[in-house]
Amino acid sequence: MDPLDRIDEIIELVQESRSVPMSRTNFMYDRNEMIERLEDLRAELPSELRKAAAVLDERDRIIEAGRREADRIISEGETEHARLVSVNEITVSSEHEGARIVAEARTEAQRLRDEVDDYVDTALANFEQFLTRALASIERGRDKMHALREIGTFQGEDAERPLPF
Repeated sequence: MDPLDRIDEIIELVQESRSVPMSRTNFMYDRNEMIERLEDLRAELPSELRKAAAVLDERDRIIEAGRREADRIISEGETEHARLVSVNEITVSSEHEGARIVAEARTEAQRLRDEVDDYVDTALANFEQFLTRALASIERGRDKMHALREIGTFQGEDAERPLPF
């Protein structure tokens, strides 16, 4: 099950839980079942983390391939430039053509780097949003668990004291 679906399931369970008497915000739910569901969610998160690491590895691979391609294109451009310069009657046009090829290669290399960076940034932003939502959901669940624990302790103290009237 997708971690986001698991979070939605936990939220739905909390929303459907019985309210504590005389309270609109506190609810009652089986602690062991909630812990089990949260542990299931935690078990699913590492796969998402591995996906993020794979995205980073893929980014590095693409950047390196782009650099190699840019270096190859620049090298070809420089080689072509040197060949054209050696021919006396087209020296001026060959210098311009060589410069154009090198500029195009640099522009293409930069475009490839920008595309890769945008892709990786988007993937990481999506993953960051997922983790933020997951952490917020976990924090809400823990807060509710702590609130239930405090209510249970408070009610236990009240049960031992005599009523004031």
